[in-house]
Amino acid sequence: MLTSERKGIISAGTWALDRIKLIDCWPQEEHLAQIIATDMQGGGSGYNLAVDIACLDPHLPVQAIGLVGNDTDGDFLLSLAAKKGIDTSQLHKTKNERTSYTDVMSDHNTGKRTFFHYPGTSHLLSPDHFDFSQCSGRQLHLGLLGLHNTMDSPWKDFENGWVAVLAAAREYGIKTNLELVSIESQKIRDIALPCLPFLDSLIINEYELSALSNKPVSNANGQVDTALCTAAAESLMQKSAMQYMVVHFPQAAIAITTDGTVTTKESFNVHSSWVKSTVGAGDAFAAGMLYGQHENWAIEKSLELAHAAAAASLRAATATGSVDNVQACLAFAQCADTKKRQIK
Repeated sequence: MLTSERKGIISAGTWALDRIKLIDCWPQEEHLAQIIATDMQGGGSGYNLAVDIACLDPHLPVQAIGLVGNDTDGDFLLSLAAKKGIDTSQLHKTKNERTSYTDVMSDHNTGKRTFFHYPGTSHLLSPDHFDFSQCSGRQLHLGLLGLHNTMDSPWKDFENGWVAVLAAAREYGIKTNLELVSIESQKIRDIALPCLPFLDSLIINEYELSALSNKPVSNANGQVDTALCTAAAESLMQKSAMQYMVVHFPQAAIAITTDGTVTTKESFNVHSSWVKSTVGAGDAFAAGMLYGQHENWAIEKSLELAHAAAAASLRAATATGSVDNVQACLAFAQCADTKKRQIK
């Protein structure tokens, strides 16, 4: 099937259960913090992006590829996906391991979150679980590198399982995007650099950019420097055949296209009174960016939606709890941004 005939997003990789705890503070060792509220939601890059896309546009086809356990947590993830109309025909189940889960501790005062992750079924996910002959989606979003033992390891004639999956997707005319996670820098380079020739796009944060490029992205004061980010991103573009690359950080996002065009878009200034948690903001940003590009929007317009989706996601303690449709996200971001300036 030609790329032009395809429609929708394939969200693959980490499907996990998030056990979310909103705490009154982050305690010192051997000290106590109180849990203010709890919740249980789907998590992981595969789940978060699939649900975010379904929220942005309920009419756009979304397909899941991943592996969960034959347990109540796996059933819970499948039921959540089904409620959003996500195709779970390739969200496989296994009896050999329990579903991946993450304990998410979200600080009520700062909005910052800390993760305690049990990989579970993520370690068993392999290229054999991906059947692109049964996919009609135009774009593949794949992650998280470094958290899947089998996928992170050599696979047949490929450097690792991620490369094998990306190569297979491109053979079917599917555009490919990768999501990283902020693990040790050398491990990011070891696993992700071999993937670059098989990517159509890459959406990462400033830490992942620095790790992957092995270049600094902050100035002497520790502030993210757009010039340094641009130089680091350009060095990665030269090692790939990507159509575009996006680097996002709290203040802004930078997009570089294959013709060398650099577009910088500032984030919406969401006032702290709106923020419940930053969990899932990166996934929401990626969803907005991929949706805009799927719809053939200009880069700047896609960046605006990416920032708006990320801003909208801040309103909930869960990763996907407050992402709304495209127009609602844009409207909220504009409103929140205006309120920030008025409050100043």
